[in-house]
Amino acid sequence: MTTQIRSVLDIPIFHKIYDLYKLLHSYQAKISKSGRYTIWQKCENTTLALLEALIETSHRKGEDRVQSLFIISNKLDLLKVLVRLAKDTRIIGDPQYIEIQKNIQEIGKMIGGWIKSVPH
Repeated sequence: MTTQIRSVLDIPIFHKIYDLYKLLHSYQAKISKSGRYTIWQKCENTTLALLEALIETSHRKGEDRVQSLFIISNKLDLLKVLVRLAKDTRIIGDPQYIEIQKNIQEIGKMIGGWIKSVPH
């Protein structure tokens, strides 16, 4: 029996993070220049770092994978703080904040589920 290796591009969490980046990028034009090149750029870069870390994690096994997932979880926590800071400094409004946080929460649940499913 052969097992087919699943591409990282096929897993739901990859699509969620990918879509989150597209969402963040879609708000960029509506953000003032001072916010766009500071906190907002950091939000986008952190989301790209999440994608990169996810691709790296998909190629790991066992304890290495769990360690990588915790790194992804920490990056997601940083993104939560940055987005909240963007809201509190009025770089984004409440509707944008709520939509972004909803996506971040879903990604967090997916990461938590993946951590629980990895044998360690």
